[in-house]
Amino acid sequence: MGLKPHLLPLILLLSASAWGAEDCQLSLSESKLDFGLMNRAAAQLPTPERLLGERRFNLTLNCQQPTDVSVFYRAMGASAERFRFTERGSYGLRVTEAVLDGQAVELGLVTAAGQPPVSSASTLTWRPEHGVVPLRNGVAASGRSLSLRLEGRAWASEEALRVRDAVTWDSAGLFDAVHTGQARELRWTTRFAPAACTPSLSNGGTVALGKLSVNDLNPRQETTLAPRSLVLNVACDAPSFFALRMHDNRQGTASGPDDDSTYGLGRDARQQNIGRYRLSFNPAHTTADNLPQVYRTDSTTAGTSWSNSSANPIDVGATRLLGFTASAGSSNGPSAIQHLSATANVEAVIAPLDTLDLSNEVRLDGSGTLEIIYL
Repeated sequence: MGLKPHLLPLILLLSASAWGAEDCQLSLSESKLDFGLMNRAAAQLPTPERLLGERRFNLTLNCQQPTDVSVFYRAMGASAERFRFTERGSYGLRVTEAVLDGQAVELGLVTAAGQPPVSSASTLTWRPEHGVVPLRNGVAASGRSLSLRLEGRAWASEEALRVRDAVTWDSAGLFDAVHTGQARELRWTTRFAPAACTPSLSNGGTVALGKLSVNDLNPRQETTLAPRSLVLNVACDAPSFFALRMHDNRQGTASGPDDDSTYGLGRDARQQNIGRYRLSFNPAHTTADNLPQVYRTDSTTAGTSWSNSSANPIDVGATRLLGFTASAGSSNGPSAIQHLSATANVEAVIAPLDTLDLSNEVRLDGSGTLEIIYL
């Protein structure tokens, strides 16, 4: 019997605490801010970062009894006024139009619950490691109902937009009404995709070397055939950074010394390499957008560094990137180009006649793929 007076208050206290956790409801009009698909096309005037957009939403906190309605936002900070949106982006929150129990109020920015505001205004930028609290006459006010209008803005560095493949960013933060036990997650997401560049080759990419007789070939030395022309056009939906690379679809069939810019012409009946060819681009026969002159530059480091650009012809390689720029003597890499037209020379060489099996007709069977690499 003597224990009952001590047990009853404890039970009532626990019941009151449990009820308090459900006494308030925190809600967001949007649980995810989606900034859509970003095209990696180059901006006409590049800037250190690109605004991805702005999204607006509402936060409401309703309680049955007057309570401390301060709300904190928990997320990793990127700067004094922004939050981290992956390692190459950031986002910010602006809070405005605060209404407490039906009346417009100012807002205070606080570093911890119960602390005096470090700043106050009708519109505030929500800082990392801070919360907001409604103010009346400069003093934190309790209430039953709080509504806030929020604006979310996101940015990405210019470098982040230069993707080669589709990329998705997904980040999250937590609105925490610390005195109510209520919290709601807000997700931030956006997607990046390469700009669409469409290449095309004249004659469908087919180069006819003609029919050769044994009288056209040297029995003991290689025979160089007359060059053929091939026009490459690249059309992008916006100015884009790209380079060219060649793949040999007859890899291992090129005659002569090993060279990353020569490609095979297939094999004869005795599996002897028939010859080789190269694809050479001359900046003098290349146009890009409205540039007065085009120069070539190449990279052997997958785009990490580039050669000094020049007007000299160059062969496209299998392990080197070939790009075009508006600047002579520049090692900054290719320029952003929307429309490119380049006339290339196809230079084929046939192995010495004595090394080939001519018991049957020998068909030249070269095949390559010219690839666009987004930078």
